[in-house]
Amino acid sequence: MKFTTLIITLLVGLSTGTAAFSKDTGSWKVDFLDNFDSFNKDNWQDQLLWVNDEDQCYVPDNEFGTREVSDGTIKLKVVNIGKPRSCDNEDKFGKKHPDTRYIAGRIASKNRQEFIKGKWTARLKVSGSGQDGMFPAWWLLGALNNEPPVQEPDETVCWPMTGSGEIDIFEHHSDGGPDHYAARMIVSKGHCGGGDWESMMKVFAAKLDEYHEYSVEWQKNDLVYRRNGVEVYRNAGMGDQFPEPLFAILNFAKINDKPMEGEWVMEVDWVKHESWQE
Repeated sequence: MKFTTLIITLLVGLSTGTAAFSKDTGSWKVDFLDNFDSFNKDNWQDQLLWVNDEDQCYVPDNEFGTREVSDGTIKLKVVNIGKPRSCDNEDKFGKKHPDTRYIAGRIASKNRQEFIKGKWTARLKVSGSGQDGMFPAWWLLGALNNEPPVQEPDETVCWPMTGSGEIDIFEHHSDGGPDHYAARMIVSKGHCGGGDWESMMKVFAAKLDEYHEYSVEWQKNDLVYRRNGVEVYRNAGMGDQFPEPLFAILNFAKINDKPMEGEWVMEVDWVKHESWQE
């Protein structure tokens, strides 16, 4: 059970392989890698939910090509289907998403591939960055999170409390224009829905239509963010804020009702998790 894993971690500290650089020697060992030769349901599931007042409806099973796997990559898209349709996405309170003409893809490794600490990396690119309403993201969420789909009895923890913490490795918010992204951890204010998005965030310039490797790793008690293997940012002393298992999310959202031009695509070459081995 994930709850048992969390309690053991809290009580006895980090076991071998969950924290980077606990000693001076060692190396990373890959314990999960998806090259997207297919959509592997042992690694991912479509996550259908309504959050952040997003305008799009997440759909399953690659409807209208919203999570197309081809040529060794997965393409997560926002697609304008031309006229409003009903949407069965609900928020965690059971409120149903309104009708919308926009559909999109969101996948999560929830209850498939979940890890405590270590290093997460994805190689990805985003086409046409900066268009009004774009919101593609590569991020992590605590495995006890109580948002849909709730699939195990211990998924009862509200965001962003311990057990439901959030780390954003790559997030492109169109309000800032093209060719930039943000990385951050969400600081919990100690109550449900109380998340500080700003204090641990940093924004970077990058050509988003070119492939880059975006990662976060636990280095002792720091969270270290890298692009193409080079450190770009560090949340010093904050690594132990996330003792829980975390799962990965890749999604492309639309954050307003402004018209969009063409398809919006985030193309992901691969995703992996590594643990530190002495």
